[in-house]
Amino acid sequence: MAHDPHPLKHLLPGWYAIVMGLCGLSLAWYRATPLMGDMAGLLAIGIGGLAAAVFVVLAVATLMRAQRHPDAWAEDRRHPVRHTFIAALPIAVILLATVAVALGVPLGWVRPLWWAGSLSQLFVTVWVLARWFNGNKPGGLQWASATPALFIPIVGNVLVPLAGVPLGHADWAAAQFGIGVMFWPLVMALIVARIAINGMWPDRMLPTTFIFIAPPAVVGLSALQLGAPPMLAWMLWGMALFTLLWVATLAPRIGKMPFGLPHWGMSFPLAAFAALTLRLATPGSALAVLGPALLALATLVILLLVLGTVRGLRDGSLLAPEPVAAIVPVAGS
Repeated sequence: MAHDPHPLKHLLPGWYAIVMGLCGLSLAWYRATPLMGDMAGLLAIGIGGLAAAVFVVLAVATLMRAQRHPDAWAEDRRHPVRHTFIAALPIAVILLATVAVALGVPLGWVRPLWWAGSLSQLFVTVWVLARWFNGNKPGGLQWASATPALFIPIVGNVLVPLAGVPLGHADWAAAQFGIGVMFWPLVMALIVARIAINGMWPDRMLPTTFIFIAPPAVVGLSALQLGAPPMLAWMLWGMALFTLLWVATLAPRIGKMPFGLPHWGMSFPLAAFAALTLRLATPGSALAVLGPALLALATLVILLLVLGTVRGLRDGSLLAPEPVAAIVPVAGS
């Protein structure tokens, strides 16, 4: 495949899902340390360092893109689906701060990073939800917008306590956590209604269905961080387990698809569920077996995603114009 002469133009906000996936995997390996020893901790450090390096490269490339292709950045903000992925940038910052706290980076260095991510995430959430008031007008809430990607700006707020509590900002972390918890079921209802009324999202976005796993998994982790009773975390773990089994029924269809950036939508949810399982595991329990198995699955999937990304960058299939989905009329509309 021929390389696009302007690859930076196609560096969409969704590329930050790579940082999210790597950070999630780093945190999952960190959670595995009590069961698996120092090797898990070393892997957590290595993967966290890779996530930070990828973030720096993406951040520099994003600034260059904004300068050279301001029209492309404007199109991202107008797009009915792509605008939700803009939240992946502040979420990546929050997760990098979370990894830094977990791995023992001095808190004084991490606190500004965490605040930058937290407040940016709040701003993006307000911006996304404000668009809903436009109704059927351009930029408003439409069925095309109701995809699993809508969880990103809404439920990203529940990540804040993971680093916020150790940093000494539990009150603010709990407040922002509440925003995500309030809108999680609403977004879920919107997406299910979209399937019933307007059908599924385009096949190339099928891997993003795994994002359904992330809300219960992350809410469980953050609830424990905020001091919630373990029984609540077990309820959320059950939700995440069922959701994994549910979306896994799409795996055969996803496996037949050519690799694309939406495949990275599988990474963070799988890592987050592995992390919650390891968080609840005790030596000798069933989760002490299941947790490492889920961690191995998340690691394998992310390794394959990394290899697919390297291959896609080499052959020019990733930094290229997105395929345009066909518009299928809906009966009665």
